[in-house]
Amino acid sequence: MISFDALPHLPGCYLFKDDQENVIYVGKARDLKKRVANYFQKQDHGPKTGALVAAVRGLEFIVTNTEVEALLLENTLIKKHLPRYNIKLKDSSRYAGIELTEEKFPRIRISRKATGQGSFFGPFTSARERTFVYQLLRKTFGLRTCKRLPKRACLRYHLGHCTGPCIGKIDEAEYQERVSRAVYALGGKTKELLVSLQEKMADLSQRQEFERAIQMREEIYALARLQERQQVEKNRRYDQDVISYLVDGSSVFLMLFKVYRGTLEGKEDYVFAHSENFLEEFLVQYYSEKEPPEELIMDEPLETSIVDFLTYQKGKKVRVTVPKQGEKRELLDLAKKNVEIGFFGDRQKLVALQEALRLPVRPEVIECFDISHLAGTSTVGSMVQFRGGRPDKSNYRRFRIKDVQGIDDFASIAEVVRRRYTRLIEDAQEMPNLIIIDGGKGQLAIALGELQGLRLKIPIISLAKSEEEIYAPGLDGPLDIRRDEKASLYVQEIRDEAHRFAIAYNRLLRKKAITD
Repeated sequence: MISFDALPHLPGCYLFKDDQENVIYVGKARDLKKRVANYFQKQDHGPKTGALVAAVRGLEFIVTNTEVEALLLENTLIKKHLPRYNIKLKDSSRYAGIELTEEKFPRIRISRKATGQGSFFGPFTSARERTFVYQLLRKTFGLRTCKRLPKRACLRYHLGHCTGPCIGKIDEAEYQERVSRAVYALGGKTKELLVSLQEKMADLSQRQEFERAIQMREEIYALARLQERQQVEKNRRYDQDVISYLVDGSSVFLMLFKVYRGTLEGKEDYVFAHSENFLEEFLVQYYSEKEPPEELIMDEPLETSIVDFLTYQKGKKVRVTVPKQGEKRELLDLAKKNVEIGFFGDRQKLVALQEALRLPVRPEVIECFDISHLAGTSTVGSMVQFRGGRPDKSNYRRFRIKDVQGIDDFASIAEVVRRRYTRLIEDAQEMPNLIIIDGGKGQLAIALGELQGLRLKIPIISLAKSEEEIYAPGLDGPLDIRRDEKASLYVQEIRDEAHRFAIAYNRLLRKKAITD
């Protein structure tokens, strides 16, 4: 069941996921909470939307500053994930850019693909602005638009909109110079280009080449106009990662924004245990498996040794920027806003669960166990850990059942609980604040017996699938908690994740057995 508590009344994008954690739909909203809630409150959906709602098992969201930012981010996420409920619904033409082809006499055109040969500039969030820039540049610099050079001049040449490379009215060197000026303008270097053209115009006037000077003056007027209205995003040649975090008690909530050539591509969020050097440990672990970007945007500088490590992993210099103002500061603030919104939404779940179960401390760390098998074969156990209200996948564990033959969920639960906490005791590691068992009173009693055998006093409950009833030790019946209450929904979320993780491992073992 989807919980809307963490969703804010802010613009942004939402990602619906299925039971395999695949993104099946990406949408944008002026108000995330109202838009997402509408899917599940409305009853008269069409066939396609109804099928989408029935398939949704998970939700993720990214907050943006404006609806326009959400529009562009939505397009980027759709291209990245290719969700099956989006593919035929979205038209990416509004996000086209401007391309200068890789030819002897390059042509200028509107393009939707930023890959392959040639130079691509954009994407534009406004089709009107894109058309304005495109028309201004092709007329100002006389660039051709034809797919193949014709054998005689076309109407555009006679109108003065093309320099006529097809009939030899301009040589390759001069044409390439015009292309270079167009690249400068599209790359946002209009100011530098204007200074250079003004110097050339003055030089032409001194040499009394008045006709060329007048042409140069027209270019200057057009570029000055472009400078005032230009809305194209800068096509950076490098990627950036933006990292922001919050520390609360024993947990760290970290948000990482992936910015690809100036466009926000998506986010990754992590929750892990706080330690003295947690940030350095995170960076080393994360970038040992993934190539670092050329620039890291953060709230604080890094030690030289960490920067050297990132540079070594990248193969060239990695910059660490601590912005005080400007566009990079805005990106960092947006990442921090997403951390705060997600953090406080998760905090509400923890408080609700603590109150419902009357726990002495807030259940920051919760571990949940599940058993999966197919007719008694390939029996496995899973343990997932939620920290600060979110999955901490670095602490997930899976167990291949060793001591149990056939179908015996009680004995299997006993084995995995015993193995898990025996290991924690031996390694002197942190114990959870709450344990959840997938099952009813029987599974709960077995797990409690194992904890008592290890002399551990950890709050423990179980969740029965049929009516989503929560059981606690010492009570004959379930707790008086409705299945749609915030506390129950959170327990269900954790149980569903343990179930998914167990099934995935069971399938892996069966596949391996068939292969062998």
